[in-house]
Amino acid sequence: MSNVVCVIGSNSFSGSSFCKHLLKLGYEVIAISRSAEPVFALAPHQWVQEASVQFHQLDINHHLEEIEALLDTRKPSHIYNFAAQSMVGQSWEFPEHWFMTNAVSTIKLHNLLRFKDYLERYIHITTPEIYGSCSGFVSEDHPYNPSTPYAVSRAAADMSLKTFFDVHQFPVVSTRAANVYGEGQQLYRIIPKTIISILTGEKLPLHGGGHSERSFIHIDDVSEATLKIGEKGVLGDCYHISTLDTISIRGLVQKICDSLSVNFDDVCDIVGDRPGKDAAYLLDATKLRTTLDWQDKITLDVGLEQTVDWVKNNLTELSKQPTSYIHKA
Repeated sequence: MSNVVCVIGSNSFSGSSFCKHLLKLGYEVIAISRSAEPVFALAPHQWVQEASVQFHQLDINHHLEEIEALLDTRKPSHIYNFAAQSMVGQSWEFPEHWFMTNAVSTIKLHNLLRFKDYLERYIHITTPEIYGSCSGFVSEDHPYNPSTPYAVSRAAADMSLKTFFDVHQFPVVSTRAANVYGEGQQLYRIIPKTIISILTGEKLPLHGGGHSERSFIHIDDVSEATLKIGEKGVLGDCYHISTLDTISIRGLVQKICDSLSVNFDDVCDIVGDRPGKDAAYLLDATKLRTTLDWQDKITLDVGLEQTVDWVKNNLTELSKQPTSYIHKA
């Protein structure tokens, strides 16, 4: 592996945090994202002192030629792709936008990359949403049962990549992480939204009463796992990244309320559930733990404490940022 790594979707929470992880380890990072870099508090890759990414504002929907020219110039051996239209509930409103980014443009990118002899590994960051609602912990060979336009669009790219690997020996390895959180996450996600709602006195809408079961994992554990998978994972395989612990959304919000000494009923408004919401998807990460010697290290209590501190330390800046998702076509 060369010291030059490309991260597509670098301004996403997971992408930016992964860039931070790479910079701390001394990698040279070529960062590509369709949006301008966010404010400092929402850009973990900017938090690494005396290091910076080489950022390029390019969109896989519109700038594939420019992306190809950049990659051909720098010739990164490893490309990590975090780029996606990622909101689940909103994918019902403009499903064609989700399919364009997550399926059509992503597959165009793969078809372009399969001719690059400098590419040793392409790391595809995908989602457990493709499984639909599951009972118990599921392994990587669990059948697809997507229940939203978002999930269907991601499943399409995943299945296409399998054919690329089978037919073209495209050097792909995939990751699926469940309910990632941590410092720098967009404020419309449940953990930062709960914290900032409490600190600013705003009501938090809790969809369906918060009874969905989830397994939350801190972004630093995910970034460490992603690099291990990118460097040593078996080509053609997918790896789950997850903790062993589960909690309901309601239990999670209650935990945050308790840590900030506020009453749950004073914070939350119970609202209707979103269409197609999965009751649970819990990932079995045994394969990652046993074959690549990975373990999650940050407990939910510690991770929430760190996230609360991040919000408190940046509250002035964060209070100016939107707490609801703003769609970009």
